[in-house]
Amino acid sequence: MANLKEVRIRIASVHSTQQITKAMKMVAAAKLRKAQNNAMQLRPYADKLSSILQNVSATLDGGDFENPYAEIRPIRNVLIIVVTSDKGLCGGFNANVVKGTASLIAEKYAQQAQSGCVEIMTVGKKGFDAFRKRNYKLNSEYALILGKKDFNFDDIKPAAEFAMKGFAEGRYDAVEIVYNEFKNVATQVVRREAFLPIAPKVSDASSNKSSNPKKADASNLKAENTDSDYIFEPNKIEILTELIPKSLKLTFYRAVLESVASEHGARMTAMDKATENAGSLLTQLKLTYNQTRQAHITKEILEIVGGAEALASS
Repeated sequence: MANLKEVRIRIASVHSTQQITKAMKMVAAAKLRKAQNNAMQLRPYADKLSSILQNVSATLDGGDFENPYAEIRPIRNVLIIVVTSDKGLCGGFNANVVKGTASLIAEKYAQQAQSGCVEIMTVGKKGFDAFRKRNYKLNSEYALILGKKDFNFDDIKPAAEFAMKGFAEGRYDAVEIVYNEFKNVATQVVRREAFLPIAPKVSDASSNKSSNPKKADASNLKAENTDSDYIFEPNKIEILTELIPKSLKLTFYRAVLESVASEHGARMTAMDKATENAGSLLTQLKLTYNQTRQAHITKEILEIVGGAEALASS
């Protein structure tokens, strides 16, 4: 039979935990609103910039412009950027990114990993903690850049520039980003995206040519007329020289914003579930307390009645 004092202490402890998880849920909800707005507002801009970049690039001949970020070469050295959070208590948010990274290495870069040519660059303290005991080269220079209260594009830019410079100089032959993409409060999807080299544009017309020739012809006509929508000043080459690095940095920044929004959504969901579990546990503990108290009272009554009967019979 449980001790009443122990049950009371347990009830007080669970009640205190429930208040903490409820407060953390409210804080995560407030932060989620801002993080979600940031991610959603950046998506159209990033998509449009990428579209413009692809359209302008498609009008250049191969010898007109040499893009250092599009060079495809044999993959010997790989950099994988892992975006996690600085704090825990967010369910499987960080564990899913770590598993996604391990899966990426096993599927695409197993040979490079065996040769010690896979480097992990962590953005977020939890990613650093997860990989520091594993047999990979670990770059922790940017692990704490999310710790700033109101971080912005300028805070994230050095990490993107490090990866871009490493690829352009030949230190890395491929750069990938693993992060959580925000879908909604309850859903975050682990994304594994190739950051460098820049993938060539796939023509919609060629993919639709066999299935619908008329539609393919219309797509070709649209592609031919795309360049007429832009006025270039000073010229295409200078525009691409400026636009490509900016687009890559923006892609990196977008991945971080998506991860931050996903983190707050995951924490809000986890704390909501923890609050519900604490409520269920409190109900069970109170029932146990009442049953134990009733049993003690019944036992005392029986002892009194037994003693009275013993006195009466004597």
